[in-house]
Amino acid sequence: MQSITIIVACRNGAATLGRALDSCIAQPEAERILVVDDGSTDASANVARIYALREPRVRLVQIPDSGGAARARNWGALQAATPYLAFLDAGDEYLPHALAAAQAHLEQHPQEAAIRLDVDYAGFPERLAAHPDFARLTETVSNTVPSSLVIRRGAFLALGGFPMDETFRRHGGEDGALAWALNEAFGQRRLIDAKRVRLHYREGVTAERYLNIQLGLREAQPSLQGETLRASQAFLATAKAGVQQARGLGLRSPGH
Repeated sequence: MQSITIIVACRNGAATLGRALDSCIAQPEAERILVVDDGSTDASANVARIYALREPRVRLVQIPDSGGAARARNWGALQAATPYLAFLDAGDEYLPHALAAAQAHLEQHPQEAAIRLDVDYAGFPERLAAHPDFARLTETVSNTVPSSLVIRRGAFLALGGFPMDETFRRHGGEDGALAWALNEAFGQRRLIDAKRVRLHYREGVTAERYLNIQLGLREAQPSLQGETLRASQAFLATAKAGVQQARGLGLRSPGH
């Protein structure tokens, strides 16, 4: 049964978007594949249009000015009408049967809001990938990267989507803040029996910054860490309040 909308946030990702879309099209559970072009100046929109011509599930949504990945993902979520949402960055790809496993888990566990897919980290520099702590640290990253997330649409909207605070726009970290709020409000598990999404290395990707600091290859900036923590705490408080409010609302019976 097709019950998932995949939201592919894309900013100048023409070189890898085709690979991402091929992996989405290979997922039978995807009812719609929304490419949200975040003000790209390359051929990203044209790539999406070509795919949409031959695959009716693919649709292009263009944002004229870049507002950041969080806004692009949230905009895509507002266009979706399926029970489940999945997020794939234009540089990443799903592995075979990824969404089948996620959908089966959520249907078997109706009390769970979301599930994470285990991540395969491809092309990371040897200085990171060869480190003995690489596998342990990337397990933590796997619980935050957007491409690993499949979530019930209602839960995502109750949380308020990805935070769009200017701090995250400048420095990143909105994915970690959402993961924190999701875990606090609903909890989250990860399917660890198989790798189901591949995160391809791109210079400056959030996982690289995290690993550089954790492995002692780069010093953390206390002022930046403090700013990001404060923004994350503010989002957490707002998200939890939104979830609590939603839980307290009564649903009217049909016909009333």
